[in-house]
Amino acid sequence: MCRHLAYLGPPAPVGSLLTLGPHALRTQSWAPRDMRGGGTINADGFGVAWWHHPDAASPDHGPGVIWHGGAPDASAHAGSAGAGGGVRAGTESALGPGPVAGETVAATDGTPSGAGELVVSRYRNAAPIWTDPAVEEVLPQIRSTAVLAAIRSATVGMPVERAACAPFTHGRWAFSHNGAIPDWRRVLTEVAAEFGSAPLLEAESLTDSAALWVILRDLLADSPDAEPAGATGGDEPGEALRRVMAAVLGRSPRARLNLLVGDGAGVWATTWHHALSVLEADEFVVVASEPFDDDARWRPIEDRQLVRVRDGRVSVRPLDIEIGRAGS
Repeated sequence: MCRHLAYLGPPAPVGSLLTLGPHALRTQSWAPRDMRGGGTINADGFGVAWWHHPDAASPDHGPGVIWHGGAPDASAHAGSAGAGGGVRAGTESALGPGPVAGETVAATDGTPSGAGELVVSRYRNAAPIWTDPAVEEVLPQIRSTAVLAAIRSATVGMPVERAACAPFTHGRWAFSHNGAIPDWRRVLTEVAAEFGSAPLLEAESLTDSAALWVILRDLLADSPDAEPAGATGGDEPGEALRRVMAAVLGRSPRARLNLLVGDGAGVWATTWHHALSVLEADEFVVVASEPFDDDARWRPIEDRQLVRVRDGRVSVRPLDIEIGRAGS
């Protein structure tokens, strides 16, 4: 399957979060430790999203400007894998230069003191992460207090293309899915009808993850965390994840659904069959498929749990989805 990571804390170099530690996300692309029967390598592309204030974007890279790595449909796994380093996450003290690559969308997070306006930027490449020089030459120049990244292992039969690479974005949200949904076309068509979702043809790519995002994004758009403070809306993000997962698992019990979403101020993640760990420090939190170093503060999250990170605090609670355990 795939690997993903989310960071919340002081401004940190976006690129360094991809190469941080002896078992960095980049290293996991060719040497994952815990795929749980979901493959042996994650070399079918990668992506990273980060959040910043609109005035941090340079004039020629404002909202709507799209930069991507590689060819439009790069699929060749050329190049050799190399080890990467990086600075310790959460140690930067000031927001650095604005984005020089990405896809930006305006968003509002509802926080007080004039800090509400955010834009989410995204960089993706369908080639293996170790072949892209932007990881070390461009992305480290960007700093953000929130980052969500993923490397991809494509399910057999699904396209290897940029549009299939997480993170998927919509409004203020970014999303990654580590897993697979057997018989996903039928299953997600039925789930979309149940929730009155937008047509699945709006999915960026013909994959289960992209189609699942079409369903989930509408629920998140109405969530209280996406609206001004004090407003009422739809489901809390964690509840939106639980409802969608229950609907999918009711139709496809063997689905693997480690989901990860962020809005620049919070992170929500689920465990359903695949691994997840949390590193909680005084100033930052990292949620990742696998620890990137041997820091003793990493703690594994049990299966069938919902993780919520908000205001520097981590909470973990059962998903309470009554259905047979997802199989391998």
